[in-house]
Amino acid sequence: MDIIRSLDAMQQYSLGAKKRGLRIGFVPTMGCLHEGHLSLVKLARARSDVVVLSIFVNPIQFLPGEDFARYPRPVERDEALCRETGVDIVFYPDEATMYSVDHSVYVEETRLSGGLCGSSRPGHFRGVTTIVAKLFNLVLPDVAVFGQKDVQQSRIIQRMVRDLNYPIDIILGPIVREVDGLALSSRNRYLSASERQDSVCLYHSLRRAEKMVKDGERSVAQIRAAMVSAISLSKSARIDYIEFVNDRTLQPVTVVEEPVLLALAVKIGATRLIDNVVLKLT
Repeated sequence: MDIIRSLDAMQQYSLGAKKRGLRIGFVPTMGCLHEGHLSLVKLARARSDVVVLSIFVNPIQFLPGEDFARYPRPVERDEALCRETGVDIVFYPDEATMYSVDHSVYVEETRLSGGLCGSSRPGHFRGVTTIVAKLFNLVLPDVAVFGQKDVQQSRIIQRMVRDLNYPIDIILGPIVREVDGLALSSRNRYLSASERQDSVCLYHSLRRAEKMVKDGERSVAQIRAAMVSAISLSKSARIDYIEFVNDRTLQPVTVVEEPVLLALAVKIGATRLIDNVVLKLT
Protein backbone atom coordinates (compact mmCIF):
# COMPACT_ATOMS: atom_id res chain seq x y z
CA MET A 1 0.00 0.00 0.00
CA ASP A 2 1.25 3.47 -0.90
CA ILE A 3 0.36 6.80 0.64
CA ILE A 4 0.03 9.87 -1.58
CA ARG A 5 -0.30 13.39 -0.19
CA SER A 6 0.40 15.59 -3.20
CA LEU A 7 -2.50 16.53 -5.48
CA ASP A 8 -0.30 16.40 -8.56
CA ALA A 9 1.16 13.04 -7.55
CA MET A 10 -2.34 11.58 -7.11
CA GLN A 11 -3.47 12.76 -10.51
CA GLN A 12 -0.28 11.58 -12.21
CA TYR A 13 -0.58 8.17 -10.57
CA SER A 14 -4.13 7.79 -11.85
CA LEU A 15 -3.23 8.96 -15.35
CA GLY A 16 -0.44 6.38 -15.40
CA ALA A 17 -2.74 3.63 -14.20
CA LYS A 18 -5.25 4.46 -16.92
CA LYS A 19 -2.51 4.36 -19.58
CA ARG A 20 -1.75 0.83 -18.41
CA GLY A 21 -5.40 -0.09 -18.86
CA LEU A 22 -6.15 -0.36 -15.15
CA ARG A 23 -9.61 0.33 -13.75
CA ILE A 24 -9.61 2.63 -10.71
CA GLY A 25 -12.03 2.17 -7.82
CA PHE A 26 -12.44 4.99 -5.31
CA VAL A 27 -13.78 5.22 -1.76
CA PRO A 28 -13.86 8.80 -0.41
CA THR A 29 -13.89 9.04 3.40
CA MET A 30 -13.16 11.40 6.27
CA GLY A 31 -11.22 8.69 8.07
CA CYS A 32 -11.96 7.15 11.45
CA LEU A 33 -12.68 4.02 9.46
CA HIS A 34 -15.07 1.25 10.53
CA GLU A 35 -16.54 -1.90 9.01
CA GLY A 36 -18.97 0.18 6.97
CA HIS A 37 -16.09 1.88 5.15
CA LEU A 38 -14.28 -1.41 4.73
CA SER A 39 -17.35 -2.96 3.12
CA LEU A 40 -17.18 -0.18 0.52
CA VAL A 41 -13.52 -0.99 -0.13
CA LYS A 42 -14.50 -4.59 -0.83
CA LEU A 43 -17.14 -3.44 -3.32
CA ALA A 44 -14.57 -1.24 -5.04
CA ARG A 45 -12.05 -4.08 -5.14
CA ALA A 46 -14.54 -6.37 -6.87
CA ARG A 47 -15.04 -3.81 -9.65
CA SER A 48 -11.55 -2.44 -10.21
CA ASP A 49 -7.86 -3.19 -10.51
CA VAL A 50 -6.63 -0.40 -8.23
CA VAL A 51 -8.43 0.82 -5.10
CA VAL A 52 -7.86 4.36 -3.86
CA LEU A 53 -9.25 5.46 -0.49
CA SER A 54 -9.08 9.14 0.40
CA ILE A 55 -9.00 10.50 3.94
CA PHE A 56 -9.85 14.17 4.21
CA VAL A 57 -11.89 15.90 6.90
CA ASN A 58 -13.51 18.48 4.68
CA PRO A 59 -13.89 21.84 6.44
CA ILE A 60 -16.43 23.35 4.05
CA GLN A 61 -19.10 20.73 4.78
CA PHE A 62 -19.14 21.53 8.50
CA LEU A 63 -21.34 24.30 9.84
CA PRO A 64 -20.21 26.73 12.55
CA GLY A 65 -20.37 25.00 15.92
CA GLU A 66 -20.16 21.49 14.47
CA ASP A 67 -17.42 18.99 15.24
CA PHE A 68 -14.78 19.75 12.61
CA ALA A 69 -12.02 20.47 15.13
CA ARG A 70 -12.71 17.39 17.25
CA TYR A 71 -13.63 14.98 14.45
CA PRO A 72 -11.60 11.83 15.25
CA ARG A 73 -8.43 11.37 13.20
CA PRO A 74 -6.87 8.00 14.19
CA VAL A 75 -4.31 8.00 11.37
CA GLU A 76 -2.25 4.93 12.28
CA ARG A 77 -5.33 2.80 12.90
CA ASP A 78 -6.87 3.90 9.60
CA GLU A 79 -3.71 3.03 7.70
CA ALA A 80 -3.57 -0.42 9.32
CA LEU A 81 -7.19 -1.12 8.38
CA CYS A 82 -6.52 -0.03 4.81
CA ARG A 83 -3.56 -2.43 4.56
CA GLU A 84 -5.61 -5.29 5.97
CA THR A 85 -8.48 -4.65 3.56
CA GLY A 86 -6.35 -4.42 0.43
CA VAL A 87 -6.37 -0.71 -0.34
CA ASP A 88 -3.68 0.12 -2.89
CA ILE A 89 -3.45 3.90 -2.39
CA VAL A 90 -4.40 6.04 0.60
CA PHE A 91 -4.76 9.63 -0.57
CA TYR A 92 -4.16 12.14 2.23
CA PRO A 93 -4.56 15.67 0.86
CA ASP A 94 -4.33 18.47 3.38
CA GLU A 95 -6.55 21.50 3.70
CA ALA A 96 -3.90 24.00 2.57
CA THR A 97 -3.43 22.27 -0.77
CA MET A 98 -7.07 21.31 -1.36
CA TYR A 99 -8.35 24.87 -0.88
CA SER A 100 -6.41 27.93 -1.93
CA VAL A 101 -6.61 30.85 0.46
CA ASP A 102 -8.74 32.74 -2.05
CA HIS A 103 -10.77 29.77 -3.36
CA SER A 104 -14.13 30.93 -4.71
CA VAL A 105 -15.57 28.13 -6.88
CA TYR A 106 -18.12 25.66 -5.51
CA VAL A 107 -20.29 22.88 -6.94
CA GLU A 108 -23.92 23.08 -5.86
CA GLU A 109 -26.90 20.78 -6.43
CA THR A 110 -30.25 22.56 -6.17
CA ARG A 111 -33.08 19.99 -6.27
CA LEU A 112 -32.21 17.13 -3.94
CA SER A 113 -30.26 19.03 -1.29
CA GLY A 114 -32.93 21.30 0.19
CA GLY A 115 -34.79 18.86 2.44
CA LEU A 116 -33.80 16.21 4.99
CA CYS A 117 -30.28 17.01 6.24
CA GLY A 118 -30.13 20.01 3.92
CA SER A 119 -32.83 21.73 5.97
CA SER A 120 -30.97 21.55 9.26
CA ARG A 121 -27.45 21.82 7.81
CA PRO A 122 -27.66 24.58 5.15
CA GLY A 123 -24.55 24.66 2.99
CA HIS A 124 -23.45 21.18 4.04
CA PHE A 125 -24.13 19.55 0.69
CA ARG A 126 -22.45 22.34 -1.24
CA GLY A 127 -19.35 21.40 0.71
CA VAL A 128 -19.88 17.72 -0.07
CA THR A 129 -20.39 18.14 -3.81
CA THR A 130 -17.45 20.52 -4.07
CA ILE A 131 -14.99 18.19 -2.35
CA VAL A 132 -16.24 15.10 -4.18
CA ALA A 133 -15.94 16.89 -7.53
CA LYS A 134 -12.37 17.89 -6.66
CA LEU A 135 -11.51 14.36 -5.56
CA PHE A 136 -12.98 12.92 -8.75
CA ASN A 137 -10.75 15.25 -10.77
CA LEU A 138 -7.68 14.12 -8.81
CA VAL A 139 -8.30 10.38 -8.48
CA LEU A 140 -9.96 9.98 -11.91
CA PRO A 141 -11.93 6.90 -10.84
CA ASP A 142 -13.88 4.57 -13.08
CA VAL A 143 -15.95 3.44 -10.09
CA ALA A 144 -16.75 5.31 -6.86
CA VAL A 145 -18.46 3.68 -3.90
CA PHE A 146 -20.68 5.44 -1.35
CA GLY A 147 -22.76 4.15 1.56
CA GLN A 148 -26.54 3.98 1.75
CA LYS A 149 -26.48 5.32 5.32
CA ASP A 150 -25.73 8.79 3.95
CA VAL A 151 -28.58 8.30 1.52
CA GLN A 152 -29.24 11.93 0.59
CA GLN A 153 -25.56 12.45 -0.07
CA SER A 154 -25.52 9.38 -2.31
CA ARG A 155 -28.51 10.57 -4.35
CA ILE A 156 -26.92 14.01 -4.73
CA ILE A 157 -23.62 12.54 -5.91
CA GLN A 158 -25.47 10.37 -8.43
CA ARG A 159 -27.21 13.49 -9.74
CA MET A 160 -23.93 15.42 -9.91
CA VAL A 161 -22.26 12.65 -11.88
CA ARG A 162 -25.19 12.55 -14.28
CA ASP A 163 -25.53 16.29 -14.76
CA LEU A 164 -21.80 17.06 -15.03
CA ASN A 165 -21.10 14.04 -17.25
CA TYR A 166 -18.49 12.38 -15.10
CA PRO A 167 -17.57 9.00 -16.68
CA ILE A 168 -17.87 7.26 -13.32
CA ASP A 169 -20.03 4.35 -12.16
CA ILE A 170 -21.51 5.12 -8.74
CA ILE A 171 -22.02 2.07 -6.54
CA LEU A 172 -24.06 2.21 -3.32
CA GLY A 173 -23.10 -0.09 -0.48
CA PRO A 174 -25.72 -1.29 2.05
CA ILE A 175 -25.83 0.00 5.62
CA VAL A 176 -23.61 -1.97 7.99
CA ARG A 177 -24.98 -2.27 11.52
CA GLU A 178 -23.96 -3.29 14.99
CA VAL A 179 -25.56 -6.44 16.41
CA ASP A 180 -28.29 -4.34 18.05
CA GLY A 181 -29.08 -2.50 14.80
CA LEU A 182 -27.23 0.79 15.27
CA ALA A 183 -25.84 1.93 11.93
CA LEU A 184 -22.06 2.17 12.01
CA SER A 185 -20.78 5.74 12.10
CA SER A 186 -17.52 7.42 13.02
CA ARG A 187 -19.54 9.65 15.34
CA ASN A 188 -20.83 6.71 17.40
CA ARG A 189 -17.68 7.01 19.49
CA TYR A 190 -18.99 10.31 20.85
CA LEU A 191 -21.79 8.47 22.67
CA SER A 192 -21.65 7.82 26.40
CA ALA A 193 -22.65 4.37 27.69
CA SER A 194 -26.23 5.46 28.40
CA GLU A 195 -26.47 7.35 25.11
CA ARG A 196 -25.23 4.27 23.27
CA GLN A 197 -28.15 2.34 24.75
CA ASP A 198 -30.57 5.08 23.72
CA SER A 199 -29.16 5.23 20.19
CA VAL A 200 -30.86 2.02 19.10
CA CYS A 201 -34.13 3.94 19.11
CA LEU A 202 -33.40 4.99 15.52
CA TYR A 203 -33.25 1.41 14.31
CA HIS A 204 -36.19 0.28 16.43
CA SER A 205 -38.37 3.09 15.08
CA LEU A 206 -37.46 2.16 11.51
CA ARG A 207 -38.33 -1.46 12.17
CA ARG A 208 -41.63 -0.37 13.70
CA ALA A 209 -42.41 1.61 10.55
CA GLU A 210 -41.55 -1.38 8.36
CA LYS A 211 -43.89 -3.61 10.36
CA MET A 212 -46.73 -1.10 10.15
CA VAL A 213 -46.36 -0.96 6.37
CA LYS A 214 -46.20 -4.76 6.17
CA ASP A 215 -49.39 -4.92 8.25
CA GLY A 216 -51.17 -2.61 5.81
CA GLU A 217 -50.68 0.93 7.17
CA ARG A 218 -50.14 3.46 4.38
CA SER A 219 -50.62 6.79 6.15
CA VAL A 220 -47.35 8.65 6.63
CA ALA A 221 -48.90 10.65 9.48
CA GLN A 222 -49.82 7.50 11.39
CA ILE A 223 -46.44 5.87 10.89
CA ARG A 224 -44.55 9.03 11.84
CA ALA A 225 -46.60 9.38 15.02
CA ALA A 226 -45.74 5.83 16.04
CA MET A 227 -42.06 6.49 15.38
CA VAL A 228 -42.11 9.67 17.44
CA SER A 229 -43.67 7.73 20.33
CA ALA A 230 -41.00 5.04 20.08
CA ILE A 231 -38.10 7.49 19.99
CA SER A 232 -39.48 9.60 22.83
CA LEU A 233 -38.97 6.65 25.19
CA SER A 234 -35.22 7.30 24.99
CA LYS A 235 -34.38 10.09 27.43
CA SER A 236 -31.41 11.54 25.54
CA ALA A 237 -33.09 11.52 22.10
CA ARG A 238 -34.26 14.67 20.30
CA ILE A 239 -35.73 14.31 16.81
CA ASP A 240 -34.29 16.52 14.07
CA TYR A 241 -36.53 15.07 11.36
CA ILE A 242 -38.49 12.00 10.31
CA GLU A 243 -39.27 12.25 6.61
CA PHE A 244 -40.99 10.06 4.03
CA VAL A 245 -39.88 10.96 0.52
CA ASN A 246 -39.87 9.59 -2.99
CA ASP A 247 -36.70 7.55 -3.27
CA ARG A 248 -35.72 9.16 -6.58
CA THR A 249 -36.80 12.80 -6.24
CA LEU A 250 -36.58 13.09 -2.42
CA GLN A 251 -39.88 14.97 -2.49
CA PRO A 252 -42.22 14.44 0.50
CA VAL A 253 -45.07 11.95 0.24
CA THR A 254 -48.16 11.50 2.40
CA VAL A 255 -48.95 7.91 1.50
CA VAL A 256 -46.56 4.96 1.35
CA GLU A 257 -46.35 3.82 -2.24
CA GLU A 258 -43.15 2.28 -3.54
CA PRO A 259 -40.49 3.43 -3.64
CA VAL A 260 -40.59 5.46 -0.43
CA LEU A 261 -37.46 6.38 1.45
CA LEU A 262 -37.91 6.81 5.18
CA ALA A 263 -35.03 8.85 6.59
CA LEU A 264 -34.49 10.27 10.05
CA ALA A 265 -31.98 12.29 12.01
CA VAL A 266 -31.96 12.18 15.80
CA LYS A 267 -29.68 13.83 18.31
CA ILE A 268 -28.61 11.48 21.06
CA GLY A 269 -27.26 13.88 23.61
CA ALA A 270 -25.02 16.15 21.55
CA THR A 271 -24.42 13.57 18.80
CA ARG A 272 -26.49 13.74 15.64
CA LEU A 273 -27.16 10.32 14.09
CA ILE A 274 -28.88 9.47 10.81
CA ASP A 275 -30.45 6.30 9.45
CA ASN A 276 -32.89 5.25 6.77
CA VAL A 277 -34.77 2.44 5.10
CA VAL A 278 -36.59 2.02 1.81
CA LEU A 279 -40.12 0.91 2.65
CA LYS A 280 -41.51 -2.01 0.68
CA LEU A 281 -45.14 -3.00 0.44
CA THR A 282 -44.45 -6.75 0.45
